[in-house]
Amino acid sequence: MKGERRWHNHHSSFNDQAYQAFNETPGRVGPPLQQPNPDIVEYFREWLEKDGYPMHPFFSNIRSWWELRDLPNVLLIHFNDMKADLEGSIRRIAEFLDIAVDPKGWPAILEHCTFDYMKAHADELTPMMEQLLNGGGQSFFHKGTNGRWRDVLSEVDLQKYEETAVRELPDDCARWLAGGA
Repeated sequence: MKGERRWHNHHSSFNDQAYQAFNETPGRVGPPLQQPNPDIVEYFREWLEKDGYPMHPFFSNIRSWWELRDLPNVLLIHFNDMKADLEGSIRRIAEFLDIAVDPKGWPAILEHCTFDYMKAHADELTPMMEQLLNGGGQSFFHKGTNGRWRDVLSEVDLQKYEETAVRELPDDCARWLAGGA
């Protein structure tokens, strides 16, 4: 369910040019992408029932990256962990990429990696989004929060997601996906 509400926002914001790009790409696999169900709860239920519909299978995608997490060229970082400790996360990324950062540069790096900065500079940072999303980069950098689905879905829906995650993912992966660290 992580990102599901964000995905509904993106999907709801796609413009005609985006649908044309998705649906007329040579070699497209699967059915054409249609406009989303405007009811986010029904959209979620279909997403869960059909494992990531209308895009790619969600659980196998998560599972495949989880299986690769210990490879030397893979680094998984959870959004919650970045929100909780942006500096630590950025330092971890720099270390992983073997990038030495001048200590004087850290304040600017950290400022530029905040959601508020990215939202304020959205069109500059994501120029292609203007061509794909109604609202451009402002729509892409929508809220910068996690867990908003808890306010939308019923306890039954939340439980069904949890049961599916536990069934589809290794225990440690399901725990990490639920909250990070």
